[in-house]
Amino acid sequence: LVVADAIVAADLGAGTPDGFVPVDALGFGRSVHLPPAGLAARCAEATGALLAPVLTVSTVTGSASRAAELAARHPMAGAEAMEGFGVAEAAAAYGLPVLEVRAVSNAVGPRDRDAWRIGDALGALAAGFRALGPVLVSWGERHEHR
Repeated sequence: LVVADAIVAADLGAGTPDGFVPVDALGFGRSVHLPPAGLAARCAEATGALLAPVLTVSTVTGSASRAAELAARHPMAGAEAMEGFGVAEAAAAYGLPVLEVRAVSNAVGPRDRDAWRIGDALGALAAGFRALGPVLVSWGERHEHR
């Protein structure tokens, strides 16, 4: 499991002769959402998850060169997904906190379906959410009236 300490729009921006420029550096919107730090850390601790940035990409990474490019730009990333940044944008529009929890079923890079461990990932996610329940209830009670 990975709990996001940052939800990153990893490929929203522009390719330039000098390299990739994220959307916020172009003057449009933002490229990172930060979940409540204390909550993300408590969730990672409760589940035994890695606390790390989760990258949102518009296409799944299927090559070693693309994986290397993302790793160079985001060396601390713990996972890649496609939905997190959009959910974080919606939450921000309504002034709501956001949390992203991911179960990893396969490595980023060349697509080797025989190596995918979807069943294991879903099992880890189910166990993680059982552990998250008390953390989320406690956090919600403390922040309910703010």
